[in-house]
Amino acid sequence: MYDQNLNSLSVIESTITNNPRKRSVYLEGTHLFYKNSSQNIITKVAPAPSGHHKGTSKAFENSSDLNSVIFDNIKPTLILLRALGLFPIGNVGNIFQVTTRWMIYSVAIYLGILGYIGYIRWDKIEMVRSAEGRFEEAVIDYLFTVYLVPIVINPIAWYEAKRQASVLTSMVAFEKMYNRVTKQQMPVFLGNKPLLITIGLPMLSVGTMVVTHITMVHFRFIQVVPFCYINIIIYIIGGAWYIYCDLIGNTATIISSDFQQALKNIGPSTRVADYRSLWMVLSKIIRDVGNAFGYTLIFLCLYLFLIITLTIYGLMSQIQEGLGVKDIGLAITAGFATALLFYVCDEAHYASNCVRVLFQKRLLLVELNWMNDDAQQEINMFLRATEMNPTDMTLCGFFDVNRNLFKSVSEYLHM
Repeated sequence: MYDQNLNSLSVIESTITNNPRKRSVYLEGTHLFYKNSSQNIITKVAPAPSGHHKGTSKAFENSSDLNSVIFDNIKPTLILLRALGLFPIGNVGNIFQVTTRWMIYSVAIYLGILGYIGYIRWDKIEMVRSAEGRFEEAVIDYLFTVYLVPIVINPIAWYEAKRQASVLTSMVAFEKMYNRVTKQQMPVFLGNKPLLITIGLPMLSVGTMVVTHITMVHFRFIQVVPFCYINIIIYIIGGAWYIYCDLIGNTATIISSDFQQALKNIGPSTRVADYRSLWMVLSKIIRDVGNAFGYTLIFLCLYLFLIITLTIYGLMSQIQEGLGVKDIGLAITAGFATALLFYVCDEAHYASNCVRVLFQKRLLLVELNWMNDDAQQEINMFLRATEMNPTDMTLCGFFDVNRNLFKSVSEYLHM
C-alpha cells in the first residue's frame, strides 16, 4: 500500500512467498554496514531519519576516540602543516572540519610572513655581481623573485581545507569499515617515514636556502627567514602528498592480500561483496585525495617546473665559461626541485597501481570452477568495477599525476 504523500512514500516488501526470492547479490554484501547482527532483516524502505540527509560521515564513534592507525601515520605531517598555517583543521565532535581557531592562527601567520616579505623587498638584497656571467646573474635575480611567489599557496590551501578535512574523515571511517569486515585492526604502518618527513624536510629546505644565499648573495640572517618559510611549505606539501599516496598504496596492498586469503576459503558470496565494497570506497578516496590537493599541487608542479627551467638554463649558460661558487646554489636548487617533482609523480603512480592492478591480478587468477553461481557473479562484478572506476590521481580534472607527467617535463627540458 502506498501513501498519497510522496514525501513519506514507503515501499513494503511483497508478501508473495510461492516462489523463492532470488538473492540480491549486489546489495547483500553491504548489509554489514547498515545493520547490526542483532537486527532483523530489512523488510521496508522508509524515509531517512531527520538530519541524515546532510551526509555527514562520522569517522569516530565518539569525540574522544582517536584510536586510528591511519590518523597516527598522517598525524606528524598534519601537525607541522597546521603549525605552518596551511592546515586549519581540527577534530570537532566526530568529524574533521575547518575550525575558527586554527583559521585565525593561519591568517595571523600569513600576515606576519607577508609583512616580512615586504621588509625584504624594501631592504633590497645586494646581489654579488661581477663583470662576467651576466645571464647567470639575471637568472639569480629572477630566481630570488620567484622564490617569494609560493606565498600565495597559503590561501589556496585554505580554500581546499574543507576537502582535506572530508578526505581525512573518509579515510578514518574507511579504516573502521575495514576493521568490521575483517574483524581485525588494519596493520598498515609506514615506519619512520612520517617522522623523517616531518623533521627532515624542514631541515633540508632551510639548509638548501641558507647555502643558496651564502653562495649567491650578501645577506643578513634576518633576511633569509621568509625564504626559509616559503621553502619549507613547498617541501612539506610534497611530503604530505607522499605520505597520503604511500598510505593508500600500502592499504591497497594489505586489502588485496586479505582478499587473496579469503578466496582460499570462500564461502558465501557476501565475502566477495564485502571486499568489493571496500575497494569501491578506497577507489573513491584516491580520487578525493587528488581533488583535495588539486589547486595546491597544480601550483606546486608549475612552480617546480619554473624553478627547474631557470636553474638549468643558468647552469648551461656557465658551462663554457666555467662553473663558479654561485653555481653551487643553482645546482642544489635544481637537484632538489627535480627530486621533489619526481617523488610527487612516482608516489601517485604507485598508489594508483596498487589500487587497480593488484586487485585485477587477484581477480584474474581466481579459479571459478568450484565456486557457486553467486560467488562467480560477485567476482565478475568486482573485476568489472576495477575496469570501470578510475583510480588515477587527477588534480581537479586538469591532469593526472603519474610518471608520464615527470616524463613530459623531462622531454620538455631536453628540447
